[in-house]
Amino acid sequence: MNRPIQVTVWNEFLHEKKHPEIARIYPDGIHGAIAEYLRSQPGIKTRTATLEQPEHGLTDDVLDNTDVLIWWGHMAHDKVEDAVVEKVYHRVTGGGVGLIVLHSAHYSKIFRRLLGTSCSLRWREAAEKERLWVVSPGHPIAEGIGDYFEIEHTEMYGEFFDIPAPDELVFVSWFQGGEVFRSGCCFYRGKGKIFYFRPGHETFPIYHNPTVLKVIENAVRWAAPVERPKPLTIPKAVNVKPLENLS
Repeated sequence: MNRPIQVTVWNEFLHEKKHPEIARIYPDGIHGAIAEYLRSQPGIKTRTATLEQPEHGLTDDVLDNTDVLIWWGHMAHDKVEDAVVEKVYHRVTGGGVGLIVLHSAHYSKIFRRLLGTSCSLRWREAAEKERLWVVSPGHPIAEGIGDYFEIEHTEMYGEFFDIPAPDELVFVSWFQGGEVFRSGCCFYRGKGKIFYFRPGHETFPIYHNPTVLKVIENAVRWAAPVERPKPLTIPKAVNVKPLENLS
């Protein structure tokens, strides 16, 4: 891609308005923290969108100028309009928009629509340690990460995670309480790319963690649409003559 990757960071932006302790961690919202980091990286142009904007901030004009959509949601999955979900679904499967799904957005309408399963899991909020192991060290999303990294205090997500088998698995988490979890999952749907990344949770400063932000940056570069020649369109089945002599 010869031009900057155009990223839209989507967030409900409700927790930060309702809970002062969360606003102290993310004074500009979770979307603001992620967007601030991405704006500082070369070759990336970033905007934000939130639930309470018209069309949730995901108008046709915004999506027309989005290469990668980052999605964070938690307390208002049911408030997202189905029409917007369908619009994003077709942008992703058509190859025009890559999708990065963060933490509790595993239960978002768009992620469940794309994966076709409940996307349910086990969870516990006990501020425990998480160690994320890189299980695909050659994958672009793992570039510069090392063998593993740790988050000192986080919410636990544990198996069974009701998703289809990932097309590529980049990270597996271990938690202090003993659980494991598939924390970095790549999926291909139609012509589009999807990455689910587990770390997040609004009550911990995880989106200020440099390694977490680096993974998101790597995922943006991986998920950006691939420029390709348009396929030949054949409107119906065509009976053709052989190129070689069959006798």
